[in-house]
Amino acid sequence: MNAQRCRTVAMDLGVYQLRHFSISFLSSLLGTDNSSLRLDSSSSGASVVAIDNKIEQAMDLVKSHLMYAVREEVEVLKEQIKELIEKNSQLEQENTLLKTLASPEQLAQFQAQLQTGSPPSSQTQGTTQQPAQPASQGSGPSA
Repeated sequence: MNAQRCRTVAMDLGVYQLRHFSISFLSSLLGTDNSSLRLDSSSSGASVVAIDNKIEQAMDLVKSHLMYAVREEVEVLKEQIKELIEKNSQLEQENTLLKTLASPEQLAQFQAQLQTGSPPSSQTQGTTQQPAQPASQGSGPSA
């Protein structure tokens, strides 16, 4: 009998703490004063309905904020997709141009490198970059 009473008291305490937390949370969301939402231990059905209404208002507010954030994120992602599509198109055009300008030997070498999985290295780029490398190396340690 005593254990039953302890469980009942613990449950009542839990419900009270949950209500207090809910009221504090709703007050912070709705920007209202905590004292206007306080419940006493003899809360009536009207105050429960009032709390339900406040909860519904808070949920609607949260929902509208989330929807706004999602819409903003969708717009940002659409813009990024648009930019990536443009960049992809530009790179495809550049790739086509490079393929037309490349010699058959260069294309064969590139295909061989793709098949072996080694990173492509162009001999012509290496020779054009060699004069620039000593200058950049010379300025590197002094910086």
